[in-house]
Amino acid sequence: MARKNLLEGLADMPDENAGAPNYPMRGAGRSLVRSLDELAKQAEKFLEGEAVVDLDPDLVEASFVKDRLSEDDEDFQALVEAIRARGQDTPILVRPHARIDGRYQVVFGHRRLRAARELGRNVRAVVKAIDDRTHVIAQGQENSARADLTFIERALFARRLVELGYDREVVSTALAANAASVSKMLSVMNRISPELVQAIGPAPGVGRERWVELSLLAGKAANAASIAKVLQDDNFHQISSDKRFEALYAALNKSARPVKKTVAARKVTWQPLDKAVQAEMKNDGKAFSLSMKARNAGRFGEFLSGRLDALYEQFLAEEGKQGD
Repeated sequence: MARKNLLEGLADMPDENAGAPNYPMRGAGRSLVRSLDELAKQAEKFLEGEAVVDLDPDLVEASFVKDRLSEDDEDFQALVEAIRARGQDTPILVRPHARIDGRYQVVFGHRRLRAARELGRNVRAVVKAIDDRTHVIAQGQENSARADLTFIERALFARRLVELGYDREVVSTALAANAASVSKMLSVMNRISPELVQAIGPAPGVGRERWVELSLLAGKAANAASIAKVLQDDNFHQISSDKRFEALYAALNKSARPVKKTVAARKVTWQPLDKAVQAEMKNDGKAFSLSMKARNAGRFGEFLSGRLDALYEQFLAEEGKQGD
């Protein structure tokens, strides 16, 4: 089975890059592709040599750990249309239900399962008896191989695994992330509640560092009222997930750092009769700047800079006279 047939959302969707130039990858991009290749191979092991069967989607339950914040997006609708047009290329992985005979639990392939249910057709699946630990690792690795979960969805998945009692090693393996990355994910989730994350949504355009910044703001007790005010605004729930993030961030950042009133700088210009120098001076009370241009600007600037000590002494003397 080709690696591309393991990637949900890629295998079952049209190849938009067909015919595009094949440029060589270098550096970090090449390392990322290599790591994704390895993850895809890990996911492939769960399907290798197994029979593919057709199952009634109503016999398949969701995984015991959720990994997505949103199901209704354009990518999912495109997946539905692709499966409608040419069928399901990639089987999902399920395991026999632990308590109910004849029923199953999906390990990975939730969106393909949902698409089959929406289209009213059976879902192609591999059935494999695996334990809970192997389940979450397979689910996480397949998601990481597709690389389509957002940072906050990965962080929420990590939080849920920890809450289920899994250690950091399992979390790191499932997310294909090192210990430092997992720690950052969990620190974000320790400062920002899952309910608030759910209200914001997956925010596909928002990266890790912005979420870290928001969590630091949201984690302050003084910002609780501001958070509640934003969430109570009906307009907040009508905008996209990215815009919900930005709206909340702006509200909290404003309350955390009050805007200081600034004094407009006073601008003065000067030019001698020969117009060989044109000077512009700005003064806002705390800072003073002088810039010059025209034919003699460079030489006159050096003349002034060479006499700054004497001019400052003269300034102090004049100040002293005024104080007498």
